[in-house]
Amino acid sequence: MPSTTHTVIAIAKKAPQWWLGGFFVLLLAGCSGTKFIPEGSKLYTGSTVAIKSESAIPNESVLTTELESVITPKPNSSILGLRPKLYFWHMGEGKTKGLGKWLADKYGEEPVLLSAVDTNNVKGLMTNRLYNNGYFKPAVSSKVKVKDNTASIDYVAAVGKPYLIKEIHFPDRDTLIDRAIRATEPNSLLKVGDPYNLQTMINERVRIDAALKNQGYYYFNPDYILFQVDSTLDNEANVYLKIKGTIPPQAAKPYVLNRVTLDTDYTLSDTTEGAKEPVMFRGYRYFPDEKVFKAKAITNATFIYPDSIYRRRRSDQTLSRLMSLGTFKFVDIRYRAANQPDSGGYGHLNSLVRMTQVPKKSLRAEVQMNVSNIFTGPGIVLQFRNRSALRGAEQLLINARASFETGNGIQSGVTSTTIGVDGQLLVPRLITPPFDIRLRNSDFQPRTFFNAGYKYVLRTNFFQQDVFNLGYGYSWKTKVTNEQQLQPINVEYLRLANTDAAFDSLLRERPFLANSFRQQFVLGSSYTYTYNQQVLEQRRNQIYFSGGVELAGNLAYLLQSTKGAPQNEQGNYELFGQEFSQYTKVNLEFRDYFRVSPDATSGNRFATRLLIGVGVPYKNSNVLPYLKQYGIGGPNSVRAFAARGIGPGTYRSQDPEDVTSFYDQVGDMRLEANIEYRHDLFPYVKGALFVDAGNIWLINADADRPTFDANGQPDGKNGQFKFNSFFRELAVGAGAGIRIDVQFFVIRFDAAYPLIYPFENSAFQTPNGDDYNKLDSGFKAVRLNIGIGYPF
Repeated sequence: MPSTTHTVIAIAKKAPQWWLGGFFVLLLAGCSGTKFIPEGSKLYTGSTVAIKSESAIPNESVLTTELESVITPKPNSSILGLRPKLYFWHMGEGKTKGLGKWLADKYGEEPVLLSAVDTNNVKGLMTNRLYNNGYFKPAVSSKVKVKDNTASIDYVAAVGKPYLIKEIHFPDRDTLIDRAIRATEPNSLLKVGDPYNLQTMINERVRIDAALKNQGYYYFNPDYILFQVDSTLDNEANVYLKIKGTIPPQAAKPYVLNRVTLDTDYTLSDTTEGAKEPVMFRGYRYFPDEKVFKAKAITNATFIYPDSIYRRRRSDQTLSRLMSLGTFKFVDIRYRAANQPDSGGYGHLNSLVRMTQVPKKSLRAEVQMNVSNIFTGPGIVLQFRNRSALRGAEQLLINARASFETGNGIQSGVTSTTIGVDGQLLVPRLITPPFDIRLRNSDFQPRTFFNAGYKYVLRTNFFQQDVFNLGYGYSWKTKVTNEQQLQPINVEYLRLANTDAAFDSLLRERPFLANSFRQQFVLGSSYTYTYNQQVLEQRRNQIYFSGGVELAGNLAYLLQSTKGAPQNEQGNYELFGQEFSQYTKVNLEFRDYFRVSPDATSGNRFATRLLIGVGVPYKNSNVLPYLKQYGIGGPNSVRAFAARGIGPGTYRSQDPEDVTSFYDQVGDMRLEANIEYRHDLFPYVKGALFVDAGNIWLINADADRPTFDANGQPDGKNGQFKFNSFFRELAVGAGAGIRIDVQFFVIRFDAAYPLIYPFENSAFQTPNGDDYNKLDSGFKAVRLNIGIGYPF
């Protein structure tokens, strides 16, 4: 056996060229696909399209693409001239089961032969497309090119000058509908001097129909518009827009709403509408009564009015506003011609708005597995919802929460018990006395929200916290992609109680940390703007942006300083005996989702994210309150590092075994970037490859968080952000993941490997004499993360 092995090796060494070359040729023959073509047939490899003209061709690339789109059939897919799908198809040829059959069905592709190409049909379709683009005398030819067992086809379209629009004539009769169409002419898509284009004319019909629908022409249809084109001129065309003479009489007149009925308790089995007694309010017939809703709440969200012109825009707006109240499962609007004589050429419509309610009150219990950057553990949430708490479609939500969690990464061993209750009242209007702001041109219901809450937190062996919050604000949308939120009042207060000796010692050793915990009284205001294209599901490239600014303590500081209030031992003002925070904080988030496949159902996409956060303390503060500081690392951040295991800057705790060290790993600035490729694997299973990078920094240096250079000497930064070095201080990690995605629930498993440590150039020893960079402290070669939902 050994001698045989040596003999083979010897032959390979003596004749590598013909042995390896022959093997490579056989491999190419199999994957090129020509091996599986029936004798006498040719494999169709595709077509080219060329347009020839003695004059310039406007938008030649667009026209060429349109001609290419009619070519059928499509050739077999290839990669660098190879067609592996034909090989897989051949593996299953003649088989009804087995691995070969499965591979053929899953990955195979039957050969597309030249005989399947109908060149006359393709040339006819190309001629039609050229006519549609104003080329009225084209000549399309084709030529087959054969090479070995393959064939391709070259199409050539010879065209002259495109016909240009010379004159445009709108209807000139003195009728209501002709006058209405003429009134839309300034917004016409047809322009004198533009090339004749059939698609533009189709779009023009749709535009005119939409304009007429907003002027009362309920029964009008785009097909009732006719274009007559005079192309007898020399490469010029006159376009005449007319109304067909056979349209129904009701389509030629506008309609006025006669009676508008609002039924807020409609069901599919409802047959008693005639037996109900309506409540008349603001001219509406309102069913059934006001036991659940005040009539004002419904009419404020209704934008179709009795005795007004029918407008489709207002009808669509009414549907959207009523659905966004959150109190109805279904809403539809029916229109019927009223048995009433026409007046002045106007018809009359009766409208019925049918609303099917969801239950007014509900109670839901949910068991959760909380997975965050800091703690992981089970929790339970009880939620009570009243969808019309004050009979005005106000939604009252009361949540009770409890959880028991253990720390991740560096803080492993820390346990956290949380018990809390919070409430939120969502009022479906903007409460802005003395002004009445309804945003009448928006499709979405604006809201005023009030919230309040209390939370008890126990960090075993460290401290107890009582957290209070109170606030109110407004949220509104002007488009489906745009949302804004303004919160004029946001009060947050965290009170430390029952602190342990170890935690008291930590605060004495860390003045910065002590200040951040002392200033947990926040009197703030905030504004957030969000632009989200993810709601446009058919869009291949989707952009998400969120930008927000938060201001805190400025008014309190102005009041205290103006009236000459005394300052405490730290030189800061207090309010109600409590030191308050003063800062400005800006958060920016950019995301981009690019779907690789044109198929809208495909999950194969690149997802990228950039996070920028800056909080600047001033006047009454030299550090942000702890609850407002940034941490980085963990399952939803830089996944190759422990939660709050990075930064600030190149800082790293010199006692990595101390579970309290994660309190140090927070900062006033954050910079994070992520890129992830997501790929469909199997039904409900997706894969991902990702790279994460980021770090946090301080605005003001902290002497208790020293950083060192490569020689082990203090570099003086102490976690502070520096423009000339921040890029070198980014932590970078990469990895892969599996996601179980069942639409309404996603479980994520990610494995990440650190590529760059922010402190890897800071070579020094801990007080115990250990090499700083070799200590684990939560930095493992491969870090496994479990998450709920996608990281972004």
